Order: sequence, then C-alpha cells, then structure tokens
Amino acid sequence: MQKLLITGASGFLGWHICQITKQEWEVYGTYLSHSIEIAGMKTLKANLTDFQELKRIFRDINPDAVIHTAAQSQPNFCQTHPQESQAINVTASCDIAGLCADYSIPCVFTSTDLVFDGLNAPYRETDPVCPINLYGEQKVMAEVGMLERYPQTAVCRMPLMFGMATPTASSFIQPFIQTLETGKELNLFIDEFRTPVSATTASQGILLALEKVNGYIHLGGKERISRYHFGQLLVEIFQLPVTNLQACRQQDVKMAAPRPPDVSLDSSKAFELGYKPLSLRQELLEIIGLALSR
Repeated sequence: MQKLLITGASGFLGWHICQITKQEWEVYGTYLSHSIEIAGMKTLKANLTDFQELKRIFRDINPDAVIHTAAQSQPNFCQTHPQESQAINVTASCDIAGLCADYSIPCVFTSTDLVFDGLNAPYRETDPVCPINLYGEQKVMAEVGMLERYPQTAVCRMPLMFGMATPTASSFIQPFIQTLETGKELNLFIDEFRTPVSATTASQGILLALEKVNGYIHLGGKERISRYHFGQLLVEIFQLPVTNLQACRQQDVKMAAPRPPDVSLDSSKAFELGYKPLSLRQELLEIIGLALSR
C-alpha cells in the first residue's frame, strides 16, 4: 500500500479524511495538542512549524502523497494571535509544499471560502480573492506560496463543514444542538450565506482533488443557505425545540474578525470531475443514521 501523510489528523476534517483513506492507503496522521489514536493507521505528535522536525517526518515516512489540513482555523483567534497563526497557516504550509516538490509527490491543501470578501458570490476558482479578515489573508498567502513552491499542489477551497463529532473535535452543529436542547437561545445570522457540506462529502472531494487536480478547486455544496435557515433545517430534522431559535444580523454580534456576508462557492468544476454532494437534508439524515447505529 502507498503511504499517505495527513496533517491535522486530530482536527474535524482531518479525522474524517483518515476514516475514508485508511482502507486504501497506509496512513500516517499528525497531531499537535490533541493526542489521538485511530484504528488502522499510525498517528504521531508533530510540530509542523519546526522545519527540521518536518523534514525528519518526510524522511522517516517517505510518503507517496500528502493532504495538509493542519491549521489554526478560528478566524477570531487568528485575528488576535497573528504570529502564532501565521506560523502554522502560512509558513508550515509553504514548507510542506516545498518538501512535496522535493519528493515529487501529490500535495493537497485545504483552504477556505473566506479568501473572498462576500460581495460577488457565487465564487468560481478564477475570481479574484479579497479576504476581509486575517485568517482569510493567511490562507491566500498559503495558497500563493504553496503554488509558487510547487505548482502541482491541489488547493481545495472548503466551505462551512458539519458532521458527527470526532473524539477530539466537533463541527458547528454540535453546539447548536446542545444550546437548543438545554433550552437556551440560539442566535443565528440571516445575512451570512455559505454552501455547506458534510465532512464525509468534503473528504471525498479532497481525495478526488488528490487524484485529478493541480491548482484551485472549490468543494462547496449545491445549496446556498444562511446560518439561520440551516438552523431551521437542523431543528426540523433533529426534532429540536424551535422556540429558542432566533434570527440576528452580523452587526448584532461583536467579533474580533470581520465576517463576509456571502461566500457561496460555485463548485461546477468539481461537479464535472465527479464530486457529488448530497442535499443538506440528506446529509443531516445520514448523520442521524450514523448516530443511531453507534
């Protein structure tokens, strides 16, 4: 079996990628602060911002491909910790692309829809980037830097993702559900639009990119939806109390990082390559099915 190195295996997306790759690959997953063991693969603690350590990992594993998901992905944290987030989001990413170039192996990088300003959605791969927060800026720097180091890199711009909680991470739906189940008020934006997908679907798109893509690819879902209307769908399917679901606007909530209003992705290019997101309703019903089967 060929060797696949997945950075950020303890993260929400990284963990889900590990689940669908370990049947076909000999998988090695890195983590930093959240120790994790995943059956059927090897995990190792690694500080990816230490270039000597990174080189040693490549030398010891000698991977046949790399999927780089490790990141500091909370926009508010990045806004208030610029140097710490830059080290993993930009410097380490570019170093990984350089090492993949040295080894002449496929490299996939998970970027974000937040590279756009939200004023001209839906966004295609060829549309100009214009991030309005530091996290988006860092991802743009990583995209450009990685492709300069290694033009064969597949840069996957990811949408908002949801799914089953992992041993060390959760998606945005878990706190939503918990808030409503405990009778607290849940305020969701009616003026922030995304094209969400489940982490399982996103993982399948990333594997498609590993096989077929050099350069940029958008891996959004087929439905543009506001956070509030996603919350309504969640309430209906998970049969949650609806009375505490409240609509609000971005301006009502003070946040360190500015948020773009509409970063819906046009993922036609990925659809043509065989990327097949389900409807949001189907995705959520599958999550319920998985939860009941555990």
